Amino acid sequence: MKTTISQAPKFLGQEVTIGAWLANKRSSGKIAFLQLRDGTGFMQGVVAKNDVSEETFQLAKNITQESSMYITGTIVEDKRSPFGYEMQVSNIELIQEAIDYPITPKDHGTEFLMDHRHLWLRSKKQHAVMKVRNEIIRATYQYFNENDYVKVDPPILTGSSAEGTTELFHTKYFDEEAYLSQSGQLYMEAAAMALGKVFSFGPTFRAEKSKTRRHLIEFWMIEPEMAFMDHDESLEVQEQYVSFVVQSVLENCRLELDTLERDTSTLENVKAPFPRISYDDAVTLLQEKGFDDIQWGEDFGAPHETAIAEHYDKPVFITNYPADIKAFYMKPDPNRPEVVLCADLIAPEGYGEVIGGSQRIDDLDLMKQRYEEHNLTSDAYKWYLELRQYGSVPHSGFGLGLERTVAWLSGVEHVRETIPFPRLLNRLYP
Repeated sequence: MKTTISQAPKFLGQEVTIGAWLANKRSSGKIAFLQLRDGTGFMQGVVAKNDVSEETFQLAKNITQESSMYITGTIVEDKRSPFGYEMQVSNIELIQEAIDYPITPKDHGTEFLMDHRHLWLRSKKQHAVMKVRNEIIRATYQYFNENDYVKVDPPILTGSSAEGTTELFHTKYFDEEAYLSQSGQLYMEAAAMALGKVFSFGPTFRAEKSKTRRHLIEFWMIEPEMAFMDHDESLEVQEQYVSFVVQSVLENCRLELDTLERDTSTLENVKAPFPRISYDDAVTLLQEKGFDDIQWGEDFGAPHETAIAEHYDKPVFITNYPADIKAFYMKPDPNRPEVVLCADLIAPEGYGEVIGGSQRIDDLDLMKQRYEEHNLTSDAYKWYLELRQYGSVPHSGFGLGLERTVAWLSGVEHVRETIPFPRLLNRLYP
């Protein structure tokens, strides 16, 4: 019977064959312990000299790291291992012997590991991070599908910018100018006017020359947009969605979180509702905490966000930022037009902003005014203005950065480990 490591517990007491690679090994006299991986998980194979042929035992003792094989044996319980099961090996069929595998069990520098990212992905901790990422994606689709959202794919090549052109990658589109998308939001607004509640999930690009642990050049965004929904209703969606994803990861990635040595106590507390603090009160709080550099009207940096998050035991919404530091499409507060109906969701433990969202301007005259203020008078934005001209309704949306969320839930320090092949300021390889 051919199976996988993740399915092996279903075959307790039975002999199975698994296609696997050797992650590590140790041997002691008449027994060899093979640490196996097959992409679905990690499991130990025990090779006892008295239970196998001499040829198989010598192969087990001499097989090299990352060599590939078909390995056959009986699945038994092993309460000492995190997985809970191991294989009592009866036969090994070598597929390919790996010679001089460059990533050994010793410590390596980050740059070396990034140069060998195509191989580093095979390691136990990187495997665990990718499984957490996959669960976030799976839970995202489940949440939005179960709540009657329609998946829509906005274009990656655009003729205009969502939030200004200073951080866009420019390219030629035949005889026209084009950009790599920094957000699908404007297109998602059009989709919401057609389909009601929509969400996108895809790559976005920021030509931001940043080297911080929170930034990537290419990253993935989940961007829902909802017609007939105001700002407060959108905040409820955001906290319910994030709570659902976090609890799904806790339920379905327990082994991976253990591998990552993630303290899950703060994650277990992530359940709606989340606390909220206005931008005004956040500025006051920061000044009380000794951040004399921050004044009303200035945006928050990473240290400011971390200080605010430390004041709470859950993710926290910072609401109603000044209009001058937010995007042109955000709806002003009717009672206080110098601030907009928006919020950033700040994750605990110093992981920073994971969601940015707002209610969008739905008034045609106000949007025309914004166009003039931001010099958006070109034909490239005509279609976006028409959304306010033909059946405009109150609508809201948000964007969640996948890699920052993966970093937060898996507990890794840098977002470069949360995407299979990171694109950084000075890295386009591999």
